[in-house]
Amino acid sequence: MLPLSVLDLSPVTTATPASQALRNSLDLARHADALGYRRYWVAEHHNLANIASSAPDIMIGQIAAVTRNMRVGSGGVMLPNHAPLTVLERFKVLEALFPGRIDLGLGRAPGTDQVTSIALRRRQGANENDDFLERLQEMLLFENQGFPAEHPFSKVRAMPTDVALPPIFLLGSSDYSARLSASAGMGFSFAHHFADFDPVLAMRIYRDNFKPGSLDRPYAILALAAVAADTDAEADRLATTIDLNFARRAKGDYLPLESPEAAAAYDYSPADRARIARNRERLFVGSPATIVDRLRPLIEATQADEIMITTMIFDHEARRHSYTLLARAFAEAG
Repeated sequence: MLPLSVLDLSPVTTATPASQALRNSLDLARHADALGYRRYWVAEHHNLANIASSAPDIMIGQIAAVTRNMRVGSGGVMLPNHAPLTVLERFKVLEALFPGRIDLGLGRAPGTDQVTSIALRRRQGANENDDFLERLQEMLLFENQGFPAEHPFSKVRAMPTDVALPPIFLLGSSDYSARLSASAGMGFSFAHHFADFDPVLAMRIYRDNFKPGSLDRPYAILALAAVAADTDAEADRLATTIDLNFARRAKGDYLPLESPEAAAAYDYSPADRARIARNRERLFVGSPATIVDRLRPLIEATQADEIMITTMIFDHEARRHSYTLLARAFAEAG
């Protein structure tokens, strides 16, 4: 069976404050672990009213402590926001505490708006240029003790020294991270849930250009947004929360997620409805059978090694049920 995993952003709703959203993530993680999900990744976003997941390293430790089988990781740590040595040491500590269960997913976006990004980085002496590659290289040099003898960092050791860095996955929504993951011999996760780039092309670029590194062979995760319910109609109703959130985001309104009832009462403009229709093309909404049938050709075309699902809906119990239905459907489909 193709492995299924969870990408959790700890959704904040008009009925669920951020503190409860984090506790809901712990509950969902226990549930996903019991259902046999392969991984549970948490995101890093800042200053967004509908996402409580701002500190993935802390949540990873909490989730790993209340689960037993799943790998737990970041989807991802936004490397521009952090000193490379800090990321290295935090994930080595996690690996020491939960050996063989931690993943380090890295992203090159800040996960927030420009002003908040500056606030996150202002004490690092960072410039406004894209320095993701330099930060990644520095982190690997620390890990591999690769600095030249005359370099001031040559004697710096990331603690704990007897623990290897967990597996690295580079996250992307275009061909950039696909090519970089391939050249570095790392895992790759493609964010189909918000990318405009063709997922089939991104996966092909990754596989065609892969050179063995930390991995001997390519490993590609396809991350997507899905809402499953007992019927197509109920899934469509639940997904209207996503529709409203998407329409608002397009206008710069980052607000807590609304209920399907509030979404139904919202006064959408023609432009809103056009945006929602385009976004629905990359959402997987319906009964389990509907979703599996629609996903099958995409899985075959991308040759994905794993599917990672994010479900940003209003009701926590409905979200739990969605993951239950998808786990059963994939198990039955083989």
